[in-house]
Amino acid sequence: MKYKDYYETMGVPRTATQDEIKAAHRKLARKFHPDLNKDANAETRFKEVGEAYQVLKDPETRAAYDRLGTGPGPGEDFRPPPNWNDGFEYSGRGDEGAETSEFSDFFESIFGRNSEGPGAGQQRRRAPLHSAGQDHHAKVMIDLRDTFTGAQRAITLQMPVADAQGRVSMQARELNVSIPKGIRAGQRMRLAGQGGAGLGQGPAGDLYLEIEWREPMRYRVDGRDVSLDLPVAPWEAALGAEVTVPAPDSEVSMTIPPDSANGRRLRLKGRGIPGTSSATPAGDLYVVLSVVLPSANTEAAKKAYGALRDAFKFDPRAHFQR
Repeated sequence: MKYKDYYETMGVPRTATQDEIKAAHRKLARKFHPDLNKDANAETRFKEVGEAYQVLKDPETRAAYDRLGTGPGPGEDFRPPPNWNDGFEYSGRGDEGAETSEFSDFFESIFGRNSEGPGAGQQRRRAPLHSAGQDHHAKVMIDLRDTFTGAQRAITLQMPVADAQGRVSMQARELNVSIPKGIRAGQRMRLAGQGGAGLGQGPAGDLYLEIEWREPMRYRVDGRDVSLDLPVAPWEAALGAEVTVPAPDSEVSMTIPPDSANGRRLRLKGRGIPGTSSATPAGDLYVVLSVVLPSANTEAAKKAYGALRDAFKFDPRAHFQR
């Protein structure tokens, strides 16, 4: 994916006010409009300017873009930083009917197809005298352990706001949130009345938090099933052993059957992510054995390996021979 420098496209500095961005767009849109400019590249430049303005004209999408940093440079390969939008609160207030289907892959990867992402959502409408506030959205990261036990967590959200001069800053707020037991990545939590303020006597909107895992490190999650690689010694795999498995919520005792091969997958039923009802039972915990060889870094260790060689007469490449 190629990085897009929208400020460079618009010919404005990153500190430009919203009025300056609007003025730059008006000038460039007229300059490159295909009906007014017959240059072969005019239509392409017109679309590039339109995409840049779509992002920079709104404080939310602009702030989301700014969180990515300056990138490697225009046209260079780019990958967004991990969890770049963690805790970014946005109202989803509108792409104002823009035809985003012709926008670049870079735009879609950041803001979603049809602008379904930070700073996007339904088209703005004229509000009545009394109307409900807008719903807000944010992605938050939680530990895998939290879904096993449930948790009370303090989270900090940041939302872009523009002052009277059109300068954008981030406004932070902290919330205490109850993480329900059994919630999964991709699910949303609704906090009633924590969205945008209502107009007149209208009620406040709601806040929707989309759940994502922090880097799970040793764990892999598939639905409600959880997997991890467990290092074992050669003799534990060959002779069998009782070992302790570090599950996300607690330690679990497990028996390794004798003559287990490297990569063998053992199942601990019901020890995955908890279920939320009889219709959604708990997942399983899968333990994948990873045989680790001790180093032959002492004379005693070398003799031990030599004894194994003499005892087994084992040829691991026998199946290669004709």
